[in-house]
Amino acid sequence: MSNAEDAHRGLGWKHGALTVQRHAAMLAPVTFLLADGRQVSPMQVAPWAEEAGHDALPGILRRLRGEWPCVPFGYSISDPTSPPEWARLMEPAAADEEVHGHSSNHPWNWERDDGQSLRLSIDYPNGSPVGRLERTVTPDAGAPAVDIELRIEVREACRLPLGLHPTFRLPLDAGRARVEPARFDNGRTFPGTVEPSAPLFAIDRTFSNLSAVPGRDGSTIDASRLPFAKNTEELLQLNSIDGSVALANEVEGYRVRLTWRKEHFPSLLLWISNRGRPMEPWSGRHLALGMEPICSPFGLGPAAALADNPIAQSGTPTARAFSAGEVFTTRYRIEAEAL
Repeated sequence: MSNAEDAHRGLGWKHGALTVQRHAAMLAPVTFLLADGRQVSPMQVAPWAEEAGHDALPGILRRLRGEWPCVPFGYSISDPTSPPEWARLMEPAAADEEVHGHSSNHPWNWERDDGQSLRLSIDYPNGSPVGRLERTVTPDAGAPAVDIELRIEVREACRLPLGLHPTFRLPLDAGRARVEPARFDNGRTFPGTVEPSAPLFAIDRTFSNLSAVPGRDGSTIDASRLPFAKNTEELLQLNSIDGSVALANEVEGYRVRLTWRKEHFPSLLLWISNRGRPMEPWSGRHLALGMEPICSPFGLGPAAALADNPIAQSGTPTARAFSAGEVFTTRYRIEAEAL
């Protein structure tokens, strides 16, 4: 079967089953068989992913689901609510700039595999400092877990913001999922407004505990318990984090854990998509949590990432330097367990 015809491929193993699609190399659904015999599917699949007309959507939104890599991470924006120290760094998006990079918006190619893994690659356009990405998804034969490897081949010396984009389902009941991050140095609220119709957190504030995040109305909000009863669309960034985060779904009785190389991705971006976007295709129905290891300032785009922004000034890198011809490899893991 050709690459064009083979839109999805799957693998099954003793502890589960998974699917990867060619478009953006997104991983989902994933079903894990827990030690107590229950089956759980923690990855998000957007409610419009299989609806008619999705091919007219921007590339990243078509068949949106699960987990995928973003090189470079983010997209350039301007925000009238941003404070001056951030606003001065923001530039309009370049004509060829794509949300979360070329890899997030186009089909990848299947590579030869050994039957135990799925391998994909994508070549970047001429003129990009990035030449090629390769991605390998491998179930752990002895556990309800998936190991993922990402290789980035670079043509020329550059600095880039990078990110991984695992996105997980949330239960429908307010507060019945618990976010469990590893130790981090500081947290920051978004330096602007993510969704003007549904703001929740104060602009550009710091915090030390996810259970006590400054609210826009002056309150203190427990952002460790999701989903929120109030519709919102928000971002929080946890900086200099120790390379692990878990989401405990108390309704379904499982925990899904993500681990990664903290020296490659020193921050964790929490994308709280809590029915807050009213426009199509979101239509107030998207309920998910992105737990995204990044080397980036909130995904604000290359200009802000490369600048001496407030996160970089605090000691957490927001872009990675590559040498010409470098092949960068990183590995990370998604696993599940019973509560």
